[in-house]
Amino acid sequence: MTMMTSLDLSNLGTTVGSTTGTGGNATTDPQQMQDRFLKLLVAQINNQDPLNPMDNAQMTTQMAQINTVSGIQQLNDTLKGMADKMAVSQAMQGTTLIGKDALVEGDTLAFDGSTGKGAFTLDGDAASVKVDIIGKSGETLDTIDMGKLSSGQHGFEWDAGTVSPSQVAKFAVRATSGSSTVKDTELQRVRIASVGLSNGAMNIQLQNGRTLAYDQVRGFM
Repeated sequence: MTMMTSLDLSNLGTTVGSTTGTGGNATTDPQQMQDRFLKLLVAQINNQDPLNPMDNAQMTTQMAQINTVSGIQQLNDTLKGMADKMAVSQAMQGTTLIGKDALVEGDTLAFDGSTGKGAFTLDGDAASVKVDIIGKSGETLDTIDMGKLSSGQHGFEWDAGTVSPSQVAKFAVRATSGSSTVKDTELQRVRIASVGLSNGAMNIQLQNGRTLAYDQVRGFM
């Protein structure tokens, strides 16, 4: 029986990964890599020179390396599976948004017949909040007194009455607390027509033809 000298394990990881490389089909499957490594290791142990046995520390290190490669691949597969499931779950949840209003930054009223709809956020509590409806010539067509409001998101509706929606340019919020002005952000309400996935991320198609990423929407109503 041919005796082998002390086992050189420094290139076994490469050998395991390229054993099937003759035909250009090197395996990257972690289980196959591990099986090939163990077969080579057993063959080396059975044929080692008893007077010059393999280095146990080196063998242990190589085994740890192959297990690490296998573990990383399995972790990557697990994370990919989780990401795919989350994307599907997000898409299913997104369907519940169809028909609702997405809130995006803007000061244009959305009309449903003669009813104008808008929203805004307040950075702080306000003792007085008023919403001015501004016409195309810059005139104030009407004012909605919303009274005292807390910080956060608020929606409103305005009955245009005999005013044509085509006459309305925008709305403006005036919020105060005592003598101080409370900062606000006007939000446009746009109906959601559909939702979809692009590269694993949800996007929202609005009835006005605009498409937004989910994180571009400030809220829903």
